[in-house]
Amino acid sequence: MAKKKTSFVCSACGAESPRWMGKCPECGAWNTMEETMVQDAPVQKEYKQRGGLGNDAVPLCDIEAGSHVYQPSGIEELDRVLGGGIVEGALMLVGGDPGIGKSTLLLQVCAHLAKEGKRVLYISGEESARQIRLRAQRLGVEGSNMTVLTETAMDAIEEKMKKIQPDYCVVDSIQTVYRPEMGSAPGSVSQVRESAAILMRYAKQEGCAIFLVGHVTKEGSLAGPRVLEHMVDVVLYFEGDHQHEYRLLRAVKNRFGSVNELGIFEMTGTGMHAVKNASETLLSQRAKGASGSCVFCGLEGTRPMLVDIQALATQSFYQVPRRTVDGMDSSRVMLLLAVMEKRARLKMYNRDVFINVAGGLSLNEPAADLALCMAAASSYCDRPVPAEWAVMGEVGLAGEVRAIPQMERRAMECLRLGFTHILCPRDNLKGMEKIEGVQLHGVDTVAQRIIDRSFGNLTVGNDHMGAAHCHLQGIGIDPL
Repeated sequence: MAKKKTSFVCSACGAESPRWMGKCPECGAWNTMEETMVQDAPVQKEYKQRGGLGNDAVPLCDIEAGSHVYQPSGIEELDRVLGGGIVEGALMLVGGDPGIGKSTLLLQVCAHLAKEGKRVLYISGEESARQIRLRAQRLGVEGSNMTVLTETAMDAIEEKMKKIQPDYCVVDSIQTVYRPEMGSAPGSVSQVRESAAILMRYAKQEGCAIFLVGHVTKEGSLAGPRVLEHMVDVVLYFEGDHQHEYRLLRAVKNRFGSVNELGIFEMTGTGMHAVKNASETLLSQRAKGASGSCVFCGLEGTRPMLVDIQALATQSFYQVPRRTVDGMDSSRVMLLLAVMEKRARLKMYNRDVFINVAGGLSLNEPAADLALCMAAASSYCDRPVPAEWAVMGEVGLAGEVRAIPQMERRAMECLRLGFTHILCPRDNLKGMEKIEGVQLHGVDTVAQRIIDRSFGNLTVGNDHMGAAHCHLQGIGIDPL
């Protein structure tokens, strides 16, 4: 019996190699070369004989553009992330950690679409039909127009889809389906790529919107070839901690809308529920009157969102002080601590500093710089920031506070939740109309007496010699 030939394929970029290598020569990724069987000549010839779309070339000006028709999914937060709803013929990929709620959310979407009279097909390669029925009963969803198919062979799935002609389809998951005539195992690079290509072809030809559920690796990226993300129209990531009830849905790629939108869900025993008032929810358990806490208004796409940035600066007993960051870029935090040490003369070199963004959110915009500096200074001097204050602004290496975008929208969100004072860059006040009910305080640099000028109980500033002081009201602390 002849020995079967094998080759090694990179799971990240799809590059092939006759031997195993620790580092892919094409994309440079480590430990991504997977062994696959080489197709025999007759099978490979049959495999390549799949016809194309058969369309003729048409001048661009003669193509009818039309407009996207968004079908509401029944879940407001999902529609926000998708750009307004589900688009006909879209191929969407949903990734996330096991147990994060991908299948639960999509089953709720399918039930709503079926209730609207749409033909829905739920394909599962991981669960039996009985398991899906039990989950539907637990979620309290029904769907007479919803059909469940438990199958993993791609050819059989394609045949059933052509027979049922669904309007919407869910494949859970793309790593479990395979083509029997291909020698590689399910989940391999070639199987995932070919299965996704068949589903993409069907979605575009028949106008069926398809959701693909994708597994993730231990690094948090979608398993399978990188070409899978290029093929689909939308890539969604579920984020969250299993110890918390909140789940975050982000769009990494979206051909029909913005990728900056964020959806917030609450995981309950009856399914995934959209969190409509995110700012109020995230601040509901804030500890008022505690030092090291500062409220910041960030922007996630078009939605302003208030979050609590927490800092804890304590005396270090280690040779190298610890720096622990959760929810922000650790490199950015190190930079801001260095700016505070150099420009505001706060002794951070002998302090353990811990930074946390409450609620499990991840902040990437530089507008949170000033709020972080204020939280760290508040914890350093053990004086709380007043509960009615919100802080926002970008901080440069020279200690300057730079302007941030959409200041008026952020201020309106702060006012809606009862914050009457806002510390912000002075440049944002130029040409900005006065907002009734909220007072804006502009600052130029971190080294200004911003806390003393605004709060009246904590001073971080410069004297005539340029040496900074940090002192409490009524309690003297030696100059730094």
